[in-house]
Amino acid sequence: MKIVQITDTHFSPTKPHFNGNWQPLAAWIEQSGADLVIHTGDLSVDGADRDDDIAFCMDLMREISKPMLLVPGNHDVGHLPGSLQPVNAGRLERWRRLVGPDYWMEDAGTWRFIGLDSLLMGFDDAEEEAQFEWLRTALESRGGRRVALFAHKPLFIDEPGEGDTGYWSVRPAQRQRLYELIGAHDVALFASGHLHRAWQGKYENTSLVWGPSAAFVVGDMERDMRGERLLGAVVHQFADTIASEIVAIPGMTAHVLDDVVEEVYPHEAHKVRKKVAS
Repeated sequence: MKIVQITDTHFSPTKPHFNGNWQPLAAWIEQSGADLVIHTGDLSVDGADRDDDIAFCMDLMREISKPMLLVPGNHDVGHLPGSLQPVNAGRLERWRRLVGPDYWMEDAGTWRFIGLDSLLMGFDDAEEEAQFEWLRTALESRGGRRVALFAHKPLFIDEPGEGDTGYWSVRPAQRQRLYELIGAHDVALFASGHLHRAWQGKYENTSLVWGPSAAFVVGDMERDMRGERLLGAVVHQFADTIASEIVAIPGMTAHVLDDVVEEVYPHEAHKVRKKVAS
């Protein structure tokens, strides 16, 4: 079983800065021999507030002849409580109506693939609890299958026991719940996006992969972290074991967000200006 993971495409009909990367990415996917494509979120520039962003992006995704599953990112359904666009019922409804479920399960041979909505984690509400209960059941019913998890946000940035990283990773309480489920259920892989960095590592017996963005890299406007700044995808090969390869895809333009943030995400530019001023 070969899965291609793509992530952080940030396409839009009204802010088309990164749309030019779709054709080289789509052409590469078509010749990759993938059995399945999984998109780990930030499909859109502003699907959290715009139906047409999500609809435009899904029209592009349907150009791919391979089966595709998607989980949302913060720019698709919103982010944490107190953020500019917190996850709410309306934003979740938009994703579920225009894309499909925001968390899901797919079996293939001896593997169970699970997609999670990591943006639900951090609210301590009924939506979060429903997903955790669903995940527990999905893991307990795996029937001996090995498990690969796909989500937008990574488990951690610097080290497994770190505190709250805010924007960047799953919050500590929810992370601990994931650790306990991962440890009990032979989870071989946790693959994510969000960071616009490409990196592979381990958490105990679980492989960790940060997929590279297909839209842009981030320069000095945000904190430094491990991993490589490149555009591309990840090829995951599933057999008795799993092998993951980060691939830089030819023909894609490595836009730097710092250069266009005023146009694409002006609220992010405002935060950076405030940080510099202070």
